[in-house]
Amino acid sequence: MKPIPQMETSELRSRLQNGENVYMIDVREDEEVAAGMISGAKHIPMGEIPNRLDEIPRDQEVVFICRSGGRSQHVCEFLNHQGLTNVINMKGGMLQWHDDEE
Repeated sequence: MKPIPQMETSELRSRLQNGENVYMIDVREDEEVAAGMISGAKHIPMGEIPNRLDEIPRDQEVVFICRSGGRSQHVCEFLNHQGLTNVINMKGGMLQWHDDEE
C-alpha cells in the first residue's frame, strides 16, 4: 500500500483562494465542527464514514480534515483499503489551519 498523500494547510488555503473547487470532508465530531469548519467542507463524522461511502466521490481528489491530522489519516487509510485512491490527508488539521491564520 502506497503512503497517503499529505496536503499542507497553506496549499489548501492557496487553492481555495484561487477559486479551485476542492472537495473536502471534515471527519470531526459535531461539537468540534460547531466551533467552525473550513467553508465548503462537507461534514461526515469519522464513525459514520463506513456507512456513508457512497457520499465520497471516486472521480476527484478528496481532502480529509480533522483536529490535528490523525483521525483524517486513519480515515484515508481505511478508504484506501476500500479501493478509494483519490484521498488526501490535510496535514496538521484544523490546529495548523488556525495557526496559519495568525
